[in-house]
Amino acid sequence: MTTPYQRSERQLQRLAYHRRRKATGISVATASTLVVAVAAVFVVGHAPGWPRVRETFFSGAAFAASFPDVLSGFWLNVKIFCVAEVGILVFGLAIAVARSVRTPALFPLRVLAAAYTDFFRGVPILLVLYLVGFGVPALNLTGVPSDPVVLATITLIVSYSAYVSEVYRAGIDSIHPSQRAAARALGLKQHQAMRHVVLPQAVRRVVPPLLNDFVALQKDTALVAVLGPLEAARQAQIYASGHFNFTSYVVAALLFIALTIPLARLTDRIAARTARRQGPGGMA
Repeated sequence: MTTPYQRSERQLQRLAYHRRRKATGISVATASTLVVAVAAVFVVGHAPGWPRVRETFFSGAAFAASFPDVLSGFWLNVKIFCVAEVGILVFGLAIAVARSVRTPALFPLRVLAAAYTDFFRGVPILLVLYLVGFGVPALNLTGVPSDPVVLATITLIVSYSAYVSEVYRAGIDSIHPSQRAAARALGLKQHQAMRHVVLPQAVRRVVPPLLNDFVALQKDTALVAVLGPLEAARQAQIYASGHFNFTSYVVAALLFIALTIPLARLTDRIAARTARRQGPGGMA
């Protein structure tokens, strides 16, 4: 018969074993990473064209000279991203709800939402930027904005809403039909069941994929440069054209990375927490 003391001793041994395995894994991963990094530095540093590449793309003087202008343009990227994110969350949810309604009288709305989603998921964002950014001002309509920043933000909203609506719809479809049935049994109408029962659960489930879409959105704000706004990529292009040095593009890339990595790590943490809640012993 196993005594409580023996069980405790076995648990301690098992815990020590797992700690040793974890420490060994970390050591091996660190060593292999250092080997790969040293090999990459050696190969690149001894390439015949490395001195010219270093001067063209990694010039310290060009980095310092271009950084203020590229940074000022990057704040425009951040502003566009923040405004577009809010619009996408709201508009994408509206499209997803429209595609999820089952009322026969609203069938035309479902068809319209499906057509909208198919169209904007099929057309590259760059082409939509050209169509909206240059086509809308050419119409000379009264009350319609012609500012390229506004038009670029609207384009990102209408394009990304098509993708985000499918993420929302997947979350809505993942809710078991018994949830709706229980809500209807309690006296809630169909739209009330959707609002108070289905949507809160669906939105909570799709937070990780939504954050992944917003990581992509943050990078795609650089596409608005085709309409002329002086954002980070455009400022980098201006410097590169005037000085025949591409270090400014590296500056812009580093700024985008500095914003993307924390958002990506946040996405990983939320995805891991969601997986733990939905796993055995967790709360869905």
